[in-house]
Amino acid sequence: MAAASKNSLERISNAKRRRLDTNDTRHIAALILARGGSKGIPLKNIKMLAGVPLIGWVIRAALDSGVFHSVWVSTDHDEIERVARAWGAQVHRRSPEVSTDSSSSLDTIREFSRLNPGVDVICNIQATSPCLHPEDLKKAVECITKEGCDSVFSVVRRYPLRWQEVKNEVSQCTEPLNLDPAHRPRRQDWEGELCENGSFYFATKELVEKGLLQGGKMKYFEMKPEHSVNIDTDIDWPVAEQKVLRFGYFGKDKPEVVKLLLCNLSGGLTDGQIYISANGEEMVSINTRDQAGIDMLKKEGVKVILLEKDPIAKALADKLSQRMSCRILQDVDDKLKKVQELMEKKGLEWKEVAYLGNDEPDVKCLELAGLSAVPMDAPTVAHNHAKYICHNAAGHGAVREFAEHILLLKKKAKSQMEQDRICRNTF
Repeated sequence: MAAASKNSLERISNAKRRRLDTNDTRHIAALILARGGSKGIPLKNIKMLAGVPLIGWVIRAALDSGVFHSVWVSTDHDEIERVARAWGAQVHRRSPEVSTDSSSSLDTIREFSRLNPGVDVICNIQATSPCLHPEDLKKAVECITKEGCDSVFSVVRRYPLRWQEVKNEVSQCTEPLNLDPAHRPRRQDWEGELCENGSFYFATKELVEKGLLQGGKMKYFEMKPEHSVNIDTDIDWPVAEQKVLRFGYFGKDKPEVVKLLLCNLSGGLTDGQIYISANGEEMVSINTRDQAGIDMLKKEGVKVILLEKDPIAKALADKLSQRMSCRILQDVDDKLKKVQELMEKKGLEWKEVAYLGNDEPDVKCLELAGLSAVPMDAPTVAHNHAKYICHNAAGHGAVREFAEHILLLKKKAKSQMEQDRICRNTF
């Protein structure tokens, strides 16, 4: 946790330096509201979405945008506070008065503004908008800093064909509100309508103190439809997860460069149990799904090395290495030192390394690796520092799941690179 906090402070400091390079020196803060008493989905703000706590997606986007002097999560819940700090945010512990079911978002934002008099502009970012990208925030904040706007809010273009609601079906017929049924518009012939998507609202302190998030000189920022993902109910979750995997922001490191996966043998590939026969032979259990996952990575040019802290019988190690077709390093007491030695020998950088760990000795490697993960049943200390948390337990498909995650991100990155190439050639 301490290491994660240090990294977050460095990112916030860097963001501050970049912001102060402009003529506008006002303190701009991001504020993510995450109350613990969600009725639709209990504790949905920290529920795992594609291996990341829901608020983790927007915290990462806010920090990596570099436009905020500080990034905050406002909550009344201990577990949400822990997750928020682990992901690099500061925490505003909201009062009971603004934590009830009847409290509005504006009530909480006004309390935050009152308790933080040094903040001049507040950007309220919705925790349930996991496809938010740093570029959206970078472009939107310029309306405040360069164009002198008092408020900026996000919208998305939609194409609804709206009809008047009928409250008394016996005596009233419906009427079209924005179309002529005799000349129904084709989508390509209609510009559509701009609708708030709730992803973010920038507002000056003066507006907030008046009880407003929109007012004064106003502008909207139009987001791409694929970035306008919102989660309200359980049925939104699986759809949002697929959209995040395809359109979400996964951080600054480019996943297509991963060349090496380092994976713990005990607590990663296996469930950590060692079986001993009556005559002293050691045995472990492996999952064929995990073996298939390693094979998938190797076919895509990703090397796999297994790490083991404690020594195991040579015959067992040899058999495992042969079965998994990868190297096993034993007696690895200092994980960080061993990984750095491997990287130096192979000429790799951290962004080219993926790491599957499962406990406190793995923390530094989990933080530094370009991609990192832990099994579902790993201790909390490991969860706090991993970039991806598997749905599967150690020895029961966690390696396969992480392998699929790595390959999906590589495929996504390659697709984006190809799209960029097409755009450059076209224009």
